Amino acid sequence: MDQGRGGQSPDSLDFTVENVEKALHQLYYDPNIENKNLAQKWLMQAQVSPQAWQFSWVLLSPDKVPEIQYFGASALHTKISRYWNDIPAEQYESLKSQLFSQIARFASGSKIVLTRLCVALASLALNMMPEAWPAAVSDMVKMFQTESCDVDGRARCLALLELLTVLPEEFQTSRLPQYRKGQVRNALGQESGAVFPLLQQLLQHQDSPSFIKQKVLKCFSSWVQLDVPLSDCESLMQVAFSSLQDPELFDTAVEAIVNAISQPDSQRYVDTLLKLIPQVLQLQEQLRQAVQSGDMETSHGICRIAVALGENHSRALLEQVDHWQSFLALVNMIMFCTGIPGHYPVNETTSSLTLTFWYSAVKAECGLCCVFQDDIMSFEANKQVVYMQVYRPVYFQLVDVLLHKAQFPSDEEYSSWSSDEKEQFRIYRVDISDTLMYVYEMLGAELLSNLYDKLGRLLTSTEQPVSWQHTEALLYGFQSIAETIDVNYSDVIPGLIGLIPRININNVQLADTVMFTIGALAEWLADHPVMINNVLPLVLHALGNPELSISSVSTLKKICRECKYDLPPYAANIVAVSQEVLIKQIHKTSQCMWLMQALGFLLSALPVEEILRNLQSLISPYIQQLEKLASETPNPSNKLAIIHILGLLSNLFTTLDITRHDDDSGEGSEVKKKLVEPGPNPVVVVLQQVFALIQTVLSKWLNDSQVVEVRMCFVQLAPGSCLQCWWGAGPFAVLCWIGFGFSTLALNCPSFCFQMVHIFASETDHFPPIKALFQLVTTVTLSIFQQGPRDHPDIVDSFMQLQAQALKRKPDLFLSENLDVKAVFHCGVLSLKFPEAPTVKATCLFFVSSALLPPRCLVSGDVPPIGQVVHEDGKLLLQAVLEGIGGQSSRTLVDQFAEILFALHKHCFSYLSLWLKEVLQQPGFPSSRVTQEQKNTFTQQILRERVNKRRVKEVVKEFTLLCRGLHGTEYVADY
Repeated sequence: MDQGRGGQSPDSLDFTVENVEKALHQLYYDPNIENKNLAQKWLMQAQVSPQAWQFSWVLLSPDKVPEIQYFGASALHTKISRYWNDIPAEQYESLKSQLFSQIARFASGSKIVLTRLCVALASLALNMMPEAWPAAVSDMVKMFQTESCDVDGRARCLALLELLTVLPEEFQTSRLPQYRKGQVRNALGQESGAVFPLLQQLLQHQDSPSFIKQKVLKCFSSWVQLDVPLSDCESLMQVAFSSLQDPELFDTAVEAIVNAISQPDSQRYVDTLLKLIPQVLQLQEQLRQAVQSGDMETSHGICRIAVALGENHSRALLEQVDHWQSFLALVNMIMFCTGIPGHYPVNETTSSLTLTFWYSAVKAECGLCCVFQDDIMSFEANKQVVYMQVYRPVYFQLVDVLLHKAQFPSDEEYSSWSSDEKEQFRIYRVDISDTLMYVYEMLGAELLSNLYDKLGRLLTSTEQPVSWQHTEALLYGFQSIAETIDVNYSDVIPGLIGLIPRININNVQLADTVMFTIGALAEWLADHPVMINNVLPLVLHALGNPELSISSVSTLKKICRECKYDLPPYAANIVAVSQEVLIKQIHKTSQCMWLMQALGFLLSALPVEEILRNLQSLISPYIQQLEKLASETPNPSNKLAIIHILGLLSNLFTTLDITRHDDDSGEGSEVKKKLVEPGPNPVVVVLQQVFALIQTVLSKWLNDSQVVEVRMCFVQLAPGSCLQCWWGAGPFAVLCWIGFGFSTLALNCPSFCFQMVHIFASETDHFPPIKALFQLVTTVTLSIFQQGPRDHPDIVDSFMQLQAQALKRKPDLFLSENLDVKAVFHCGVLSLKFPEAPTVKATCLFFVSSALLPPRCLVSGDVPPIGQVVHEDGKLLLQAVLEGIGGQSSRTLVDQFAEILFALHKHCFSYLSLWLKEVLQQPGFPSSRVTQEQKNTFTQQILRERVNKRRVKEVVKEFTLLCRGLHGTEYVADY
């Protein structure tokens, strides 16, 4: 085989057989990881080099070890699949013949090499079909059915099956153009007539050993994914169903059947689908025996088949009204799988497979409903009535089954589970919860009544002791529905609230579910405040139990948020209990933060005097602790304490808002709203009191990012909740933003000034201090650039984000004699050359924003400094961008560089065309690997695209590969 015309590589690389073998030995056996990496890189270049056509065949010699032979086969596949256009047409037949010969030789040799050679021949066939090799599959079958004295029949059969199996798989991953893919798919579909009879013959032949039948089933499974008409598969499907009785063939038979049923096009073949239902139903006895014997593999496989048929074709089968009984039987079979005895995932793993039949949050890509319930509800009203009569009882049964499956095992058994098993069970219960929520859409209020009746009977029964697991599961059902469905008008919720205090809570899991159920009903309690006292004592009592930390604190937070105007009578008790658990440090840090948020909601509804009194009591211990910490030498221990205290205050002030009532809506909400009282805002009062103390503490931690981040959250979040009063505080506001030694703090907190611009830049009254703040940060950062910014990529990152945000939201910030816009621009050019990808991305965003401004600036004079600097120094920007594209920056950043080019092209076209010509005239720029002709082509392609950003990105990607010497290599296979 002559070498092809592609796959260029550096002349210095000598891709000989000897060197390839040395590199392979180094890759497999050298213990030095750097040597391995170098060898791998070199081998990938060798694989795409022109010399690969020579050394590949030599590496396949019988005297070579399998690792070397495998590389030779892989190199052939790479050349065929990715450089097909480099192979002269007159060499197709020779290449085909050589591959057939090698496959025949390896039929009795190394299986991994055989597979790779089959993949290479499959790629050859796909590229030649249908014009150059119209009967490729038939020829393959004939070739391997021909008697050969060198290869025994069984080996030839296995080689043929391997070839036929990888052919559709190679098609699925091939790089054929879209129009060619359609042609080849049609050709393969027609060729299935040469494959399926052979497969059926081998499956039914009594002398065929199990390993041959397994290969046949795998081959069938591969071919059905080519959208072969399901009607053409009937005979093979029947044999596959028969194979389910053979334990050695069971798994491969299941895979083949499921793949055939699941093809989107198979729904058109209703007659075949109807024939499949009895075959699936005949598996019920095998399923029951598997369940009884604990054979999870068999029950799992049969369940997959039943769910695949029901899930993919429920609508088509529902429409066959004459066959409603058989489809109902299939649904009941799936129900049996849902309710398989045992606890998931310890005793069974099958039931989870069925949940996608009953509920799925994701619809099929084809746009058809993939949930049985959706299919029922999609019919016209008169048909819906009929289907509801048949299937509503099924769904009530489903609820019982799901709640039974959601039950916890005994305490003893549950304690023996691993942490991973417990986590899987938790996720499984979440899936059940989602399914119950979905089922409510069909069953409506009757479902809640059903659950309430069962819970009532359970809690009032005196005949037998109540299982906490049963009670918990019923409550879990209520919680699942109430979390996402509006139950405010349900007539059973008052009864449920009345039942909850009667529950004997003697278990952590039950207590958790009680808490979460109360939390799910918080909105209902807001509309029925008289019922709050029924459940609030339970929640406050649970706060003292560290095992109920998450459920109790989150529930209290929901109640305080939703019912805050009805809680003043309980406020003193809530604050007292919360203070006690905070002092005792019962909860982890995150739950402490939630608890502070809950108290913020609660206090918001109180009179100002009471808020101040409660705040004094609530935060005094922390202020005292902070005073003590302020006098100590910084160390890791007091650092954590500082972070904790500032976090508590931050979260408290986030939700403590006496002015905002955006969350109040609906009829009657005006009655509950508290009138805003005159006087100081409590948050501002407290902040003024603790300002000096916090400043003292933080002055010792200015260089610690964690402490500063929390302090910034403390300052940022408070304005969000009381914006007007915050800025109304006058000089205090200036102290907060600048008096904290801001030149250091802002640089250690990347989002700080960014947030200030985002929140306040559009406020006319607040623009002057924001402008001053922006100038201060810019000036300080520019001084850092003068000293050398390479040691501070995080500062550069935050600075460029800030500049981009300012350009986007408030370009007027750049209208100042005190702001050196040109220096900012040059700092951006320098930042583009940083090795840190996040920094470069932030800088690219700044320049995209800058490039969008010149037309408006030059025409109206809105922001003349920006327009002027882009006009004067845009060439420097372009040069830095091209350096990044040429190889200086990571290849992952080329899309961002393309964005800058596109923006410059769109708004500075006349400049860009001139700059490109001048910059790319430099020899060896941006890479010595690209010729001047390639640079000229790149320039023409970029200047041609003024609208299509996607095309600009494609051009830039192509050019960067040329610049890096990666064009056409393995490195960019998925690029």
